[in-house]
Amino acid sequence: MDILLEELLNTSLIVRIVGSIFALAVIVQLFYYLYYYTGIWSMAAKIRKGGNAYSRQRPPVSVIICAKNESENLERFLPSILEQEYPEFEVVVVNDGSTDESSNLLERLQLKYKNLYQTFLPMDAKYHSRKKMCLTVGIKAARYEHLLFTEADCQPNSKYWISNMVQNFTSKTEIVLGYGSYKEKGGFFNGMLNFDNLFNTMQFMGFARKGKTYMGTSRNLAYKKELFFKNKSFATHLDLTLGDDDLHIQEIATPENVQIEFFDKGSITSFREHTYKTFFVEKEMRMYTGLRYKASTKCRIRTELATRFLSYALALALVPYFLFNSQFILAGITAGLFLLRAITQLVVINKTCRCLHEKKFFFTLPIFDILLPLITIYFYTTRSFTKPKVAQWGV
Repeated sequence: MDILLEELLNTSLIVRIVGSIFALAVIVQLFYYLYYYTGIWSMAAKIRKGGNAYSRQRPPVSVIICAKNESENLERFLPSILEQEYPEFEVVVVNDGSTDESSNLLERLQLKYKNLYQTFLPMDAKYHSRKKMCLTVGIKAARYEHLLFTEADCQPNSKYWISNMVQNFTSKTEIVLGYGSYKEKGGFFNGMLNFDNLFNTMQFMGFARKGKTYMGTSRNLAYKKELFFKNKSFATHLDLTLGDDDLHIQEIATPENVQIEFFDKGSITSFREHTYKTFFVEKEMRMYTGLRYKASTKCRIRTELATRFLSYALALALVPYFLFNSQFILAGITAGLFLLRAITQLVVINKTCRCLHEKKFFFTLPIFDILLPLITIYFYTTRSFTKPKVAQWGV
C-alpha cells in the first residue's frame, strides 16, 4: 500500500486525472455488459426454469415482405415462409416496381399457395422512402391484426418461425423483437459483419429487457396493426431511408409492451450478399436515423461507445507510461482493469453466441470491438452536420 501511495504521489495531476477517467470508463463498460448485455442469456436461463409466460393463443397473422427485383430470393426462400406450420396466416408481398421476373413468379406461386397475396408500389411513384411506403401498402393490405415482418433474402430457421414469434404476444405484449442472423461464410469481412450484428442484437435486446426499447431488426419484427395507425405510421421520418425498425419502434414501444425472441426456431437467417460498400452505406443511413433518437437513448448508446473507445485508448497510453517510469503497481492495476473488462466481455459475448447458435469470437474480438466504434465515430464526425442522403433501400 505504501508503494502504491508513493507511485501515486510521484505521478502528475494530469496522469491521475487520465487514470481516473480510464477506471471510470472500465466501470461503465462492466455495468453495460453485466446489466444490459446479459439480457439474452439471462432470459434464456429464465425460460429454461419455466419463468417466462407464453401465450397459448394462435391468432391469424399477416407476414409482410417488401421486394424490389428479388425474384431469385423469392423463388428460393418464399416457400419456406408459405409452408410454415401455423393455423391461419397470409403472406403479403409488396412488389416495389420490380423489373425482373418477380411479378410472374409471384403469380405462379399464387396458383400453389392460396395464402399468398401480391400488391404493388408503382415504379413512377415519388417518395423519400420507398421502403416505408411499401410497408404502408402492405400493412393496409393485411387482413389480420398481428403483423410479422421479414425480407425477401431471409429464410426462417424452422417451420415454426411464425409460431415462436407469435407466442410472445401475451396480454401485455404488443411488439416482438426477433433475431436475424447473417449466413456464415468465413473471412474477415463476414466475421466483422456478424460481430456487428451480434453486438447490435445484444444491445437492442438487452435495452428492451430493461424497458429501454429503441429498435429491432426489419428482418424479424412483429407488432399489432393498431399501433401503426395509432402513431401516424412513419409520418415523422418519411424523409429518411430507414427508420421503420428503430424510430417507428421507439414511437410505439413502452416499458411493458415489448418482448424479445431469439431462440433458433423463432429466428431468421439473411442470405444477402454484403460488400464493404453496402455495409458502409447502411452504417451511414443508420447514423442519420440515430441522430433522431430520444436524448436518453442517444446518451446510453454514445456513453457505451465513448467508454469502449476510452478503455482501449487510455490503457494503451497508461500502461507503457507507467512501465517507462517504473511505476509497476500502477501499470499492473491498469492492465488488470483492462483484462477484467476483456474477460467479462468474452464471457458475455460467447454465452450469448451459444444462445443464438452463432460462432464464438476469440482472437478477432478485440479487433472488431475497436474497429466498429472507429467506423461509427468517423460517420458521426464527418456526416452529422450534412443533409441525409436518400439512398435506395436494399442496396
